[in-house]
Amino acid sequence: MKIKGLRWWVIALIGIATVINYIDRQSLSVLWPQIADDLFPDKTIDQRKEIYANITIIFMFSYAFGQAIFGKIFDWIGTRIGFALSIGVWSIATALHALASSFLSFSVFRAILGVSEAGNWPGAAKGNAEWFPTKERAFAQGLFNSGAAIGGIVSIPIISGLAIALESWQAIFVIVALLGFVWLIPWLALVKGPPKKHPWITDEEKVYILSGQKAGEGSSSADDGYNPSTGQLLGHKQSWGVIIASAAIDPIWWLFISWIPIYLFEVFQMDVKGLLIYGWVPYVGAMLGAWFGGLLAQNRLKAGWSVDKSRKLVITIGCLIMLPSLLALASPGGPTTAVLIMATILFGFQTAIGNIQTLPSDFFSGKTVGTLAGFAGMAAKLAAAGLTFFVPWLTRGGNYQPVFFIGSALALMALAGVWGLCGKIRPLQASA
Repeated sequence: MKIKGLRWWVIALIGIATVINYIDRQSLSVLWPQIADDLFPDKTIDQRKEIYANITIIFMFSYAFGQAIFGKIFDWIGTRIGFALSIGVWSIATALHALASSFLSFSVFRAILGVSEAGNWPGAAKGNAEWFPTKERAFAQGLFNSGAAIGGIVSIPIISGLAIALESWQAIFVIVALLGFVWLIPWLALVKGPPKKHPWITDEEKVYILSGQKAGEGSSSADDGYNPSTGQLLGHKQSWGVIIASAAIDPIWWLFISWIPIYLFEVFQMDVKGLLIYGWVPYVGAMLGAWFGGLLAQNRLKAGWSVDKSRKLVITIGCLIMLPSLLALASPGGPTTAVLIMATILFGFQTAIGNIQTLPSDFFSGKTVGTLAGFAGMAAKLAAAGLTFFVPWLTRGGNYQPVFFIGSALALMALAGVWGLCGKIRPLQASA
């Protein structure tokens, strides 16, 4: 049996895994007011924010650690089993949240969730490098990244609706955990190996994918490309450009996915019914940005632009969209304006991030791609954890202006990492 366009089925499943990933992680932020009322009735709003922030930081540190180790795990055991391991464990961890009854138990289950959910990102970067030629990678990455946005769009209404219907936050964690186990069935059935060895790929698609990955055509993901050791990898300024750009831009995303429901609850006194109406809007912008960034890069590459020029154009556009929007969000007026500005910010973020995440495969080869993606992801989550630590202090009394000013500075830092350290984006060679 042969399946035409098999690579698109693979990236679609990875995108669906990302949707599930975000439904699972968003459950806590949406349900937190209900959980806090149940478990911490004697705490003030600011104290509850501190508890939530500390649980989130533990998740982020675990996530950062998971990104570092899962980059290696995917390189060792491959994309197929790596994804099965990641989503299987994170689904179990999500279900365990139903048993949480204190800060400690939430922290333990959130840590397990963070380590396991982290595998989704280096796995997606590696899957993209394996299954797509260079000219299609930004678009494929955009499709995968849109899964994060779609997860945000559907998770808040789904979880809010379940909270209204069930009035049991414990049951909601169990229900969303089941999604991951269902996903494993088509993944293990369809993804039997990489393109070179897959029995269901057509000869035409195999040649198209593998020929488009040759170093001479602007990609370094072929097996005969540059594949340095970890020490050599970190000796390149380009690697640090990728790491710094990721560490600067990623906290902007985490600021919103971690705090949107709590921000709307605190600033506009919005309950779960209000979240059902407003909470999903910012992620529509994220979804459109993921598609726009991928399509624009693909369009420029097909028009004959270099990888260097195409990547830098799209990353710059994304960051310049975020910069004034973050400043505008410091004084949004009403909730409708606020969520529309958030949508613009997340549009810019997703426009840029898909092309930043393809940089490891633009610079390096095979196994090194997952390793660098893992290091960049780890740095990004550590930076996001640092910002999260200060959010309760920066937002005392419901004033979120300081964190939005910090976000605009981070957008500029991401641009500096790409333009200042990455140099010309092309396959690297071993030093003489």
